[in-house]
Amino acid sequence: MSTSEMTMYKWNTTPWPRLERSVFKLQKRIYQAARQGNVENIHKLQRLLIKSQAAVLLAVKRVAQDNRGKRTAGVDGVASLTASQKLQLAEKLRRDPFGQKAQPVRRVWIPKPGKNEQRPLGIPVMEDRARQALVKLALEPEWEARFEPNSYGFRPGRSCHDAVAAIYLQMRTAPKYVLDADISGCFDHINHEALLDKLGTFPSMRRTVRAWLKAGLLDGRELFPTTEGTPQGGVISPLLMNVALHGFETAIEAAFQPSKALPGQRRVPWKPKVIRYADDFVIFHRDRKAIERAKQVAADWLREMGLELKPSKTRITHTLEAYDGPAGFEFLGFHFRLYPRGKTRCMRDGHGHLLGFTPSIRPSQASQKQLLLKVREIIRSHRNASQAGLIRLLNPVIRGWGNYFSAVVSKEVFGKMDMLIYRKLWPWATRRHPNKGRRWIAQRYWLLASGRGWTFGVEKKITLHKLGEIPIRRHVKVFGDRSPFDGDAMYWSARLGTHPELPRGMPKFLKQQKGLCPCCGMFFKPGDELEYVRIRNERLGYHVGQLVLVHDHCQHLEARCAMTTHHGAEEPDEGKLSRPVLKTSTDREVRA
Repeated sequence: MSTSEMTMYKWNTTPWPRLERSVFKLQKRIYQAARQGNVENIHKLQRLLIKSQAAVLLAVKRVAQDNRGKRTAGVDGVASLTASQKLQLAEKLRRDPFGQKAQPVRRVWIPKPGKNEQRPLGIPVMEDRARQALVKLALEPEWEARFEPNSYGFRPGRSCHDAVAAIYLQMRTAPKYVLDADISGCFDHINHEALLDKLGTFPSMRRTVRAWLKAGLLDGRELFPTTEGTPQGGVISPLLMNVALHGFETAIEAAFQPSKALPGQRRVPWKPKVIRYADDFVIFHRDRKAIERAKQVAADWLREMGLELKPSKTRITHTLEAYDGPAGFEFLGFHFRLYPRGKTRCMRDGHGHLLGFTPSIRPSQASQKQLLLKVREIIRSHRNASQAGLIRLLNPVIRGWGNYFSAVVSKEVFGKMDMLIYRKLWPWATRRHPNKGRRWIAQRYWLLASGRGWTFGVEKKITLHKLGEIPIRRHVKVFGDRSPFDGDAMYWSARLGTHPELPRGMPKFLKQQKGLCPCCGMFFKPGDELEYVRIRNERLGYHVGQLVLVHDHCQHLEARCAMTTHHGAEEPDEGKLSRPVLKTSTDREVRA
């Protein structure tokens, strides 16, 4: 879109689907050039993308309108922008996409879930956030073509459940030793020069990224220089962290080549398997000495990037037998281990041979405790709330926790958690009626529903969700090094409909609509913000008043686009950029 075209539209009437298609076409070309190793073409296309009006408008929209932290102010105090201010910022970025000097980031401290520790976040100013989003649009396709296949954190189209599925594939074959490790302060200690050298971009973008890294941080009223690390909270920080850790898996596997074996050590017939999610990783191998050697290789490699392993969160364990503590390990809130089983209950390998064990993946004790603490806090802080109001506060917490763990063996744990939640609700009910009997209180606050048993609810209109009623949906790991930028819209749209954290009822709508948004005609992709709207006019395949699923940015277009029909499916190269986090369920969610 040219400058003259931009003046024709107001912010709320900007054709976002057209801009998304335009940007994605360039991103796909960058991805293909990176797969071919054509560095000159990569840089050429990245400059073209950064200077395009479509990318500038999308970058401003994502930080000033779509992002959930859009109202968090930086050091300039700007927490929100009007429609005209968003257009002015977009025009400023179009004229000067790389900027001159970055402003310091504002440091805020947030508590870590379930811990007494605090985590530092660096909040850039709105202009720097928009500029970082613009640069990320150009850099992400290049690095998605290079990243290792077993890296799952902060990447579009990949999630925690892909890492869990990858771990399951390693556990099911044989008992193994595991190095369960964490990188100490990964975001805060990355070496700037090593990161910039690995980034390997053209000079103007390198200077811009360096300016963000060296901008300094404001903690209270005191300004501190930043000599290392990238601020955790910046738009581009997760991508830079993944760039810094790129090559970690390859380096560990290469150390176990016969030519790389240390003098006096026997050659190990298997390579270790590394699975990484952001700054947490696990390494599998059948030999304990090989795991110890992999730990040393990992520490040496991280030292070159200015990083080190965190001793308190690094240990060697075994999936079946007790070693340096109980068998098994915890990762991403899940507990992994193998249980010995007899010949009637154990698994078999691909040749039908008995393995003598069964893998188990379930919510960890810490995750269960965290849910109960959150439920208890909601109940205690809303003692005088109505029953319906309390249910509306508890349902999103219970549903979100259950959906996260619905792809593993959780039925037994779900039943136990339902019982413990009931034990916390009973004192809430008895406190309100100290002079009533148990039978009266039970009939007042619990309903006897067919097939559900006693359920905490109000006249069957609003009831508390039960974890035991959440179906177990096995998650299929993303194939190899696939990326949303490869243009296979059908593959990514189908994956979206099977994601474990998808709100209840949404897969039904995705299947009915064949993965297409009825407003813009584009495929839904992992990470898209989705909303429900009702059709207002007659159109092909829908009737007036029918509820449909659309992109979040298509809501305001529904009245207009209802007059236009899309007869054909979207071409594969007209996909949409996906973001790594799915929108969580809300009270507006539709029940299937």
